[in-house]
Amino acid sequence: MQHSSWHDLIKAELPSGYYQKINYFMDKVYQEGIVYPPRDKVFHAIQVTAYEEVKVVILGQDPYHGPNQAQGLSFSVPDSLPAPPSLQNILKELADDLGQRNSHDLTSWAKQGVLLLNACLTVPQHQANGHAGQIWEPFTDAIIKVINQKTSPVVFILWGSYARRKKNLISNPKHLVLESAHPSPLSAYRGFFGSRPFSKTNDFLNQQNLSTIDWLK
Repeated sequence: MQHSSWHDLIKAELPSGYYQKINYFMDKVYQEGIVYPPRDKVFHAIQVTAYEEVKVVILGQDPYHGPNQAQGLSFSVPDSLPAPPSLQNILKELADDLGQRNSHDLTSWAKQGVLLLNACLTVPQHQANGHAGQIWEPFTDAIIKVINQKTSPVVFILWGSYARRKKNLISNPKHLVLESAHPSPLSAYRGFFGSRPFSKTNDFLNQQNLSTIDWLK
């Protein structure tokens, strides 16, 4: 991450020495047990999507906690694995909204300017939210804050109560916030299905004379 466009922007939003704290935390947890994603993928979201390129943010809670699932991109898994339930529902809504997408790997979205950000960037194996509240939230909140400062319009897609609590970090009137229930099977029928976030995002980008996202790619 030291070589990415994000480094200095995020650092300016954090207490002095916070990057060193993150490195200490990762040294500790990766030595103690199995943690996902692989350490070289922890910052993958901001490595694939440069600050200057961000047009959309999709905020997740924390990485998948099963073997080989987490790629450092929220909701994405390799195509060699079945789609987890939330991703199944995301793809179902996409099919109803714009058309069928067969890939479970969302890297192509990230390369088009969709920042696939989790609020926590690591998770212990089989322990959902196992690293919540320990180190990551100030760092990922700083990412949201620096995107909020962008002069070009950005769409923030907030699914579920956890993501929606981040809305207070988004104050720039240039940006669009799309909120709904979470795509998990527990809540998808309470407002996620039928919310059409993909076409709404592209409609907004069109209005701002920005290139749209090919969600089916």
